[in-house]
Amino acid sequence: MEPCQVDPTDARVLERNYDYAQKNARLLSMWYECELERMIELLAENDVELSANDERLFGTYYRSVQQRSRV
Repeated sequence: MEPCQVDPTDARVLERNYDYAQKNARLLSMWYECELERMIELLAENDVELSANDERLFGTYYRSVQQRSRV
């Protein structure tokens, strides 16, 4: 039996990993080895709801990315 491939940018996987990172975008970006800005973009593009703290810090950028991705 071969191990299954998991796409870390899949919305469900991303949301679960965000939960594992205690809903901390900075920590999740370190796990994914990507820039924080890119992590916020991934969360926004996949409609993963930000924690209250991340919303306070990155909410404006998050919402702008969501608006662009819906156009």
